[in-house]
Amino acid sequence: MVGACPAMKAVFDRIRRFAKVDAPVLISGESGTGKELAAKAIHERSFFGKGPFIAINCGGLPENLVASELFGYERGAFTGATERRIGRIEAADGGTLFLDEIGDMPLSLQPQLLRFLQDMTFRRVGGKELIHVRLRVVTATNVNLEQAIRGGFFRKDLYFRLNVLRLELPALRERQGDMDVLVRYVLRRVSEEHGVTCPRLSDSVLHLLQSYDWPGNVRELISAMRRAVILCDGTALEAKDFAFLRRDDLTIRPAGEGALVGRPMLRQRKPSVDELRRALAANANNVTRTARQFGVSRVTIYTWLKNRADVRYGRDRPLPS
Repeated sequence: MVGACPAMKAVFDRIRRFAKVDAPVLISGESGTGKELAAKAIHERSFFGKGPFIAINCGGLPENLVASELFGYERGAFTGATERRIGRIEAADGGTLFLDEIGDMPLSLQPQLLRFLQDMTFRRVGGKELIHVRLRVVTATNVNLEQAIRGGFFRKDLYFRLNVLRLELPALRERQGDMDVLVRYVLRRVSEEHGVTCPRLSDSVLHLLQSYDWPGNVRELISAMRRAVILCDGTALEAKDFAFLRRDDLTIRPAGEGALVGRPMLRQRKPSVDELRRALAANANNVTRTARQFGVSRVTIYTWLKNRADVRYGRDRPLPS
């Protein structure tokens, strides 16, 4: 992690302090702000730093697979379970378990996670043996968990268990004092990654990058810099190498009105019911894919629709006609 602005200095200070104590850490921030990097920084500086760092994206798996990924399973636990498999919790024993997108943890699984956090014991799916581990738990979210609690999508007791230490990461647009050093750092790393001579960066290009608000944060900056370096046909990056960052190319277009189905929508504003209906229809009524299209989590989609009685957490159902 790179930065020297006041907001990042506060982040680095908290990372150092949090690493010294064995308590759960909840990292919050927009998508692309570096939450996993922060989790690794805490891990590497902690008592558990010599152990494994095991990450799982709670929103990246079908609901019926999350339990077996977390807790593992015994042979014969379900169809296809031909041998025992340890889960991410067991693999993280002696190290750090990083639960990314904790706000997307299925509501049905949250009580099991809470029980595990209370005494660090669990059973594999289909198993009877009580297994004890010692590890540190770090979680991350890009959604408002307090709002998710009010909407009935996240357990309040689990939130209190996870939110012992809180680390909030600033969006890139809030780190203007860091843009110069961060852009040059990313440019150097990307050039090394692709085995090319690091191109020069003019003041005009730096100003262009500083004036852009980076809705995808550091992740988008890295992607943009990689694209510009690969396509650069000279020894210096010019404004034309970043033409794809023009603001007029970044407005939301609802599915069915020129947008590419499945393409993330970069502005996270609440769409109308009609826009949601069209997006769900374009994604075969799958809430998970629709959430990806809007660039938000499933919890956010359900929050938008919480007044619709036919939509429930963990189920991909269509809106009524």
